[in-house]
Amino acid sequence: MSREQRPNPRLNEDLLFNEAPGGPPRYSPMTAGPVHYLTIADREGEVIGYAWANDEDDAAGWEVRKAGGDEAFNKGARWARKLHDAKARGVAPTAALAEMIQESDLTKSSHVVPGSLAEAPNLGYVEGLANQE
Repeated sequence: MSREQRPNPRLNEDLLFNEAPGGPPRYSPMTAGPVHYLTIADREGEVIGYAWANDEDDAAGWEVRKAGGDEAFNKGARWARKLHDAKARGVAPTAALAEMIQESDLTKSSHVVPGSLAEAPNLGYVEGLANQE
């Protein structure tokens, strides 16, 4: 005796996605303009990534150095959090970079490379640095 199984109509309904307003404030992850950026290294001096900012578009972000692997990704979370925290306090993107320089500590697991603040013509340049082997 075989019982025919009826399909559950709830499993056939389209799912609706309604984006909820709110959430923590974030800098824009994109800009077409020039960016300022910092090089971040670990204790051994290996570059793990780049923090970048553009005030005009209220944009800033963290680009992990792909060649650094999981370790660079994990250490980079600290720098991404610093950007999130700065935005939550209403700090301009390039001022957030300045804070990173001031608060950098060479004894931590990662730090701002001294004298690394530079300007790039666009975000693509910084992404290219992060993707180099």
